[in-house]
Amino acid sequence: MAQSAPGEKDAEKLVKDYQTLQDQLRVSALQLDQLRVQKADLERAKAEIEKSEGKVYLSVGGVIVETTKEKANSEIGDRLAVTDARTQSINRQYTELKGKEKQLSEKITQLYKSSQGAT
Repeated sequence: MAQSAPGEKDAEKLVKDYQTLQDQLRVSALQLDQLRVQKADLERAKAEIEKSEGKVYLSVGGVIVETTKEKANSEIGDRLAVTDARTQSINRQYTELKGKEKQLSEKITQLYKSSQGAT
């Protein structure tokens, strides 16, 4: 039964951690894209409400109800605030993950270089 080199387990763990970070970065990027689309939709809705001169309707829990322009603007403003807060939070998370990714990448590169010199 062959025994693995002491650094081999460390390398495997680093590579596995790196792959996990890559997955987390992809998920964060997708969430940011979804939030950008959501924000654009909300801003278009707000612009349409401003232009409207007739009745205004708002979707609430799958039901469309008539409302005032002020209430609709307030609701959209609240949704925009939540979207912005989530975007900031995910941006912070993404930045932290990118930093960790860079550190792991450097560790893996150093480990690879040191193993190449040892052979």
